[in-house]
Amino acid sequence: MSNALFSPIRLTNLELANRIVVSPMCQYSGNDGCANDWHLTHYGALANSGAALLVVEATHVERLGRISHGCLGIYSDACEDALARVVDHCRRHGSAKLGIQLAHAGRKASSRRPWEGISGLQPGEDPWETIGPSAIPYGETWTTPRTMNKADMARVRDAFVDAARRVVRIGFDAIELHLAHGYLMHSFMSPISNKRNDSYGGSLDGRMRFPLEVANAVRQVVPKGTSLGARISGHDWKEGGLTGDDAVACSKMLKDVGLEFICVSSGGITADTRNPVSPGFNVPLAEKVRGEAGIATRVVGLITTPKQAEAIVAEGKADMVALARSFIDNPHWGWQAAQALGAEVARPRQYARSAPRMWPGAVHPTEPRKAPSRNLDTSKNLVKSARA
Repeated sequence: MSNALFSPIRLTNLELANRIVVSPMCQYSGNDGCANDWHLTHYGALANSGAALLVVEATHVERLGRISHGCLGIYSDACEDALARVVDHCRRHGSAKLGIQLAHAGRKASSRRPWEGISGLQPGEDPWETIGPSAIPYGETWTTPRTMNKADMARVRDAFVDAARRVVRIGFDAIELHLAHGYLMHSFMSPISNKRNDSYGGSLDGRMRFPLEVANAVRQVVPKGTSLGARISGHDWKEGGLTGDDAVACSKMLKDVGLEFICVSSGGITADTRNPVSPGFNVPLAEKVRGEAGIATRVVGLITTPKQAEAIVAEGKADMVALARSFIDNPHWGWQAAQALGAEVARPRQYARSAPRMWPGAVHPTEPRKAPSRNLDTSKNLVKSARA
């Protein structure tokens, strides 16, 4: 059975076996920016998920650009060596090509890990100064960032360039610049967070000036054999913010400085922004970018089933799909998608006997689930066990 989701795609010199991408997902588990055994386990599993490309989580270009104390960085030799260990492990044992998302958190830096409470770091939690295009806090419980000057911009631009050189040395196949979700680059792009009255504010051309300077500088040091693209917020979902038309314009500008793909996400410009919750809510934005900007397009956001992913690609709404929580819920989502769509996908030799052709007995109707017991004594025992 032929299908679009499991057809190959080429991005300049990067050949991908299918259109499935593991989206970058922050783990908040690094040690002063350095990857550790958690990342070895996490990415080692996802390298064999059936996805053609695995993108490592937001990896920050300077220490003060991290979201939290636990976020990954690529600003020191120690960070580079630790990440190289993870990449080498994935190369030796996995089948996916490897990408990385380079980021700077800007005014969303100095934040708690999600399980510690959604807010900026409080006094006594080792907070640090944050920066942004304007002195506008991300939310009520975040500190007001310092307005960036030209020296700050030059430092951050050079940090992106240095980080790009490091990830090229490590051997990543693709680099994604994080221009979304309210982090530094997106905060320059959006009129909600950028109120500057100099050449880096005002019109969309002005607000795009710094992100384009960064993208262009990174493009100069990334060889053509390494695919370079960006994730953007295709819509701010807030009155007066970025819209789909802006997403097209931004994508054209990024294409003009040499970027090869756009990953379309949305939202995140303020702490109180709420995205739509319908399945594939970013797909219309991705379709618009793909059709009007003429650049390879990936889409992320509530994509959960193989049929849904297949339809997005088959109907020309995006060239690739990226899944995040679906892969956390099921690290072999790509295997099951292949089975559902009648396709083949790479599996480790050690796991080959779990493929349908080797395990035909596994294909059977789902058995009905039994209702949970309402035996009161059993319920009491469960409560006692939980309290013990």
